[in-house]
Amino acid sequence: MTRAHSRLAGVGLGLRWDFLEEVTEGPALPVAFFEVSPENYMHRGGYFPAMLGKVRERYPLVTHGLTLSIGSADPLNEAYLTELCAELERLQTPWHSDHLCLSSAGGRVLHELLPLACSKANAQRVIERVKRLQDQLGVPFALENISYYAELGRRDSSDAEFWCEVLERSDAQLLLDVNNVYVNSQNHGFDAQAFIAALPLERVIEIHVAGHRRANADLLIDTHGSAVAPEVYALLEYALQRTGPVPVLLERDNDVPPLAELLAEVQALQQVYERAVQPARRHASGS
Repeated sequence: MTRAHSRLAGVGLGLRWDFLEEVTEGPALPVAFFEVSPENYMHRGGYFPAMLGKVRERYPLVTHGLTLSIGSADPLNEAYLTELCAELERLQTPWHSDHLCLSSAGGRVLHELLPLACSKANAQRVIERVKRLQDQLGVPFALENISYYAELGRRDSSDAEFWCEVLERSDAQLLLDVNNVYVNSQNHGFDAQAFIAALPLERVIEIHVAGHRRANADLLIDTHGSAVAPEVYALLEYALQRTGPVPVLLERDNDVPPLAELLAEVQALQQVYERAVQPARRHASGS
């Protein structure tokens, strides 16, 4: 049975082992929720799953997958899905997300999120796999847009058209990563705001922000290893003005600073969040 879709709001933080004990043992933190990758806990026993249970007692948890490889031509991994469903039930996540990408082929994990060509065949395969997956998970499922550095294969449509077809025909939700949009727009020469405006924004269930670095004059690299750039803050505000108060998640996977530094960034994002969604809240209240 599908669990009720609870609506989170505000800014959350990706949970990292670097500060796990501070989250479970310290005073309450100004964080709306924590996001976890279930693959990091599914094959473990003892300390880490127990600590995650303690986090669940104090804060809402949302799950975000890493290894689904929804774009692969390989069959879905049934053993993985069975274990994933059990973990989602244990954590009581309101939804689950993963990346619209290819991350395995021929039974081998590639350890990379590779883009799909915007082709009719790829769209149809992803749609069929998402429909089957949603019947199995028991919670709403969202696809995240990735950053990419080269196009693989011939396209039949634009990125936005591809996304619209996949989301609408599969009835999936959208996890909109505005940092990835910005990185791609700079590397591939398109308008980030126009891309976001062309998406079915009523399907946005969550927004991600993260840091990136400039490799050279022509290339940005999505690193999740630095503070969020001012341009990404601006793009976040643009997106929230159009989606209304959907939850925002700060990701930091590399060069993780002390928790206090991350919480300061959460608070800065919260200020942007409140400013951006204020008109939507006034409209909803009728004032």
